[in-house]
Amino acid sequence: MGHSAAVWDCRAATELATDWNGIMQFVLRNPKGVSAKVSLLGGHVMSWKNEHGEELLFTSSKAIFRPQRQMRGGIPICFPQFVNCGSLERQGFAKNKMWAIDETSHLRSNETHGTSSVDLILKPSAEDLRCWPHSFEFRLRVSLGTDGSLRLISRIRNVGMKPFTFAFAYHTHLSVSDISEVRIEGLETLDYLDNLCQKERCTEQGDALTFESEVDRAYLGCPNAIAVIDHGKKRTFILRKEGLPDIVVWNPWEKNLKGMLGFGDEEYKEMLCVDGAVVEKPITLKPGEEWTGRLELSVVPSSFCSDHL
Repeated sequence: MGHSAAVWDCRAATELATDWNGIMQFVLRNPKGVSAKVSLLGGHVMSWKNEHGEELLFTSSKAIFRPQRQMRGGIPICFPQFVNCGSLERQGFAKNKMWAIDETSHLRSNETHGTSSVDLILKPSAEDLRCWPHSFEFRLRVSLGTDGSLRLISRIRNVGMKPFTFAFAYHTHLSVSDISEVRIEGLETLDYLDNLCQKERCTEQGDALTFESEVDRAYLGCPNAIAVIDHGKKRTFILRKEGLPDIVVWNPWEKNLKGMLGFGDEEYKEMLCVDGAVVEKPITLKPGEEWTGRLELSVVPSSFCSDHL
């Protein structure tokens, strides 16, 4: 990673460091040894490791992480556009911007409850306002719970004089044993937009979603919790969300990875994107209004039953 800076608080378990590009990162830890890395570039969660040091988020071995280059992995923040549903760059500009530390709540940690967190803020630059002429404040908190759960809270406020509309996603790359060994529970009977068929509206027919080829779907009006079960690693990711009605599921499969920048040819086997998102019905904020979107990721043994969600 880079060198650690002088700011280190053992009690709060928050380390300030720089990466190989000289970009500031925060390393959060809980008392059990679970850790997460958050970069000021994009407010991007780069890593989430369990108490055994095992990485839970996928990052490509060919990932390029620097401004204006999309990094394949972690949890990029997609705002104010998701994928190509608009006139802006794919997945919006927030992921390519340098965020600032939110001085109003800088590195709050709750020692009593064993959590650590970082608070960041993004405001539009003059360049941003030229391509998307709306004034906003985007506050992001990333924290680790005592149970090792990773929590992201986004608050977007309209500080301008006119309404604006946006889409949003936590573009979450999960690390899996083998995509053929994975299934998702909690999406059954839901409608989805199939991005492989010109966004045709379909209905999920199976008891669980499994993977045998490319999948690129936006599930609509989803429950607030779903389970991603990895039989190979004998663990289950639980995704809980608020303010994010949709779930986007993506795996590009082998054919589409060839020639795709920042991805190894066989890495589709090791990853699955499951995104808490706002896709079908974008959010509109009037002046002074604020929207909040929460995502919590946790890991439990594979004996977990989705009936407990």
